[in-house]
Amino acid sequence: MTDQQVLEGLGLIVVLAVGSQLLASRLRIPALIVLLPVGFAAGALTDVVHPDKLLGDAFSPMVSLAVAVILYEAGLGLNISRLHGHMRRVVVRLIVLGAVITWAGAALLAVPLLGMSRGAAVMLGAILIVSGPTVVGPLLNFVRPTERLQRVLIWEGSLIDAVGGILGALVFHGVVAQTGGGAGFKFGQFAASSAVGLAGGAIGAAVLWLLLRRLNAAEVLGTTVQLAAAVGTAAACDAIRDDTGLIAAVVMGMALANLPGVDLPARRPFLETLVSLIIGLLFISISATVTPSSLRHLVLPTLVLLAALVLVVRPLVAFVATLGTDVPRGERAFIGWMAPRGIVAAATASTFSATLVAEHVGGAQKILPATFLVIVGTVTLYGLSAHPVARRLGVLRPARARPLLVGGDPWALDIGRALRAAGLDVLMWAGQERQRELIRAAGLSLAGGELLAAATGEGAELEGITGVLLLTEEDDFNALAAANLTGTVDGFVHRLGPPGSSHGVVAPYTPGDTLFGSELSRPELARRYERGDRIVCRPAGAGLPAGCTLLFVVRPDGALDAVTATHAPRPGPRDSAVLLCTPDAAEAGGWT
Repeated sequence: MTDQQVLEGLGLIVVLAVGSQLLASRLRIPALIVLLPVGFAAGALTDVVHPDKLLGDAFSPMVSLAVAVILYEAGLGLNISRLHGHMRRVVVRLIVLGAVITWAGAALLAVPLLGMSRGAAVMLGAILIVSGPTVVGPLLNFVRPTERLQRVLIWEGSLIDAVGGILGALVFHGVVAQTGGGAGFKFGQFAASSAVGLAGGAIGAAVLWLLLRRLNAAEVLGTTVQLAAAVGTAAACDAIRDDTGLIAAVVMGMALANLPGVDLPARRPFLETLVSLIIGLLFISISATVTPSSLRHLVLPTLVLLAALVLVVRPLVAFVATLGTDVPRGERAFIGWMAPRGIVAAATASTFSATLVAEHVGGAQKILPATFLVIVGTVTLYGLSAHPVARRLGVLRPARARPLLVGGDPWALDIGRALRAAGLDVLMWAGQERQRELIRAAGLSLAGGELLAAATGEGAELEGITGVLLLTEEDDFNALAAANLTGTVDGFVHRLGPPGSSHGVVAPYTPGDTLFGSELSRPELARRYERGDRIVCRPAGAGLPAGCTLLFVVRPDGALDAVTATHAPRPGPRDSAVLLCTPDAAEAGGWT
């Protein structure tokens, strides 16, 4: 290809990847639903979107290193201490037993349906066990199932990516080892590949652990060090032995997440942005390599395989995983109806299939197109049916706001109680243990971990948070947290305003809408509460009582509408109002 064609092809891949993700974000659907057909169409309709020609022999190694970055980032989320409670047994079974059942079922069906050799079928089965949070998370955010379902499925998606990456790499080396030599030689080859990946991951994690502890690098530089360590370790392992870098990358991420002495930030925007871009580029590139001719004789057999995975294998996995637990029947059924495949399946299929074809493994050329069809089918099927199925099973979470209240002062607890009385599912967070004890004593739900971990990303998905109210006594903390959370929370972020005469470092100069307006700043609210004013919830139909100040309006559908410096909601006759009332007004209304 000419230099002009290479530039056109690379530029178009980047534009299509980011454009597809933007469109998916606007439509509130998983990006895969847009990325896969766009990449496939670009490969079929243009002469320049052919990454195997654009990059030549470098394409496969670059895909391998890109997947290593994705798996390293996935491994960072696998802090074992965060998996606890009554859901632990279900999640562990979904990972362990579910992987075995799905692997065996897909492999056994692939031999007769797709005409694969046993080696290729076993490889395809290992590839198809993965799901992934990049697919499951957006689907669940749209469906909004019950809290337990949300937690179980998000944890499964986060864990199975890493577990599937390790298993896929191990199976790949096992299949390659079977292509020559005796039984002893094959086992030796498999053991050598596994040892290189595990040892490389352990060494890389140890070196990175020391670097992060000693360098005390800033956020961007620290993330760059992690990226360099993950890519360097994966490349070194691949150079020593083909395709062992994936094992090393996920081992590094898991080890770093669980080793003591390293304070990983709850949010990693640089790494998250890079992984998001990599996912888009990989899906466009990989789907562009799938030609219409390669799908011609695979569509019907793969649809039969897909039907078996959806209607038989996944329900069996859900039944085994929830057997003997307190998970209700409806939730068990929904777990059996949620297993879309994602980026790790596509990337590992692309990485492994090329080598297996070169090793003359029978049917290996069918692995990538079959995986492509399964991804398209599962994402489309679950994306279109998840919400009506959840509604039919009665496992939808009430369509009501779930605000996260940050702060533990007595008046903040009363705001939480009042919002709960209005029918909202309130979650609270406080940094001081004394305040956390008060939250527990008040019977309010308490978010664990760091604030950013609870309010953004996976934490927000797990908890179903729809907005954040910053109510601490530290005005600068409220301002900094609001600036950090705005744009990362899928909902509102409001903070209490500082006093007009404040000389704080940040709060007086931070833009943004503040709660309750300038006349009811944080010190004024605390002063009025100390003098005997009370925060109450009452029906709004009778109007605003004398001596009461409106703070929030809760609509009949559970939407939360806050009074801010620029917005004064009008209560309707069927709304609930949260008020700050003087002692006389509270006594007259019987709210003391």
